[in-house]
Amino acid sequence: MATIPSFHVVLFRPEIPPNTGNIMRLCAATGVVLHLVGPLGFRLDAAAVRRAGMDYRHLATVRRHDDWDAYWASHPPEVPFYLFSTHGQKPYTTCVFKPGDRFLFGSEGSGLPDVLRVQFRERLLRLPMSGAARSLNLANAVAVVVYEALRQNGFPGLE
Repeated sequence: MATIPSFHVVLFRPEIPPNTGNIMRLCAATGVVLHLVGPLGFRLDAAAVRRAGMDYRHLATVRRHDDWDAYWASHPPEVPFYLFSTHGQKPYTTCVFKPGDRFLFGSEGSGLPDVLRVQFRERLLRLPMSGAARSLNLANAVAVVVYEALRQNGFPGLE
């Protein structure tokens, strides 16, 4: 039986270790691959990882990329990907996600850079929310998207 390719969460320059720790735990629990695109706003050594609540690191598939160019060189544009931002016009629920898709989220402080939002505007999605809120917590936004993608695909490999 063929293995179903996983989804991929790509964090662009994450800054807050506990958010990354929560996302790492989500990825470990769901079989989603986590990509960390640097520079990171924290260290990934053993002591830092423990303090940030990243104790699921050994259960998660985590790939580290020094910067966007290094990530992009190893992941060609023909692999489907979506960007998530408060600047997106289309709600994430308008998409049909397939295993192998990549979900790109920006840093907690500044989101995705303008150049990526403009270059890939047709792939830019948002999570609907009240106009009174500036944004959702990064870990919460990632969880919403990951579970929607898994739901659409029948929760492959999950009990």
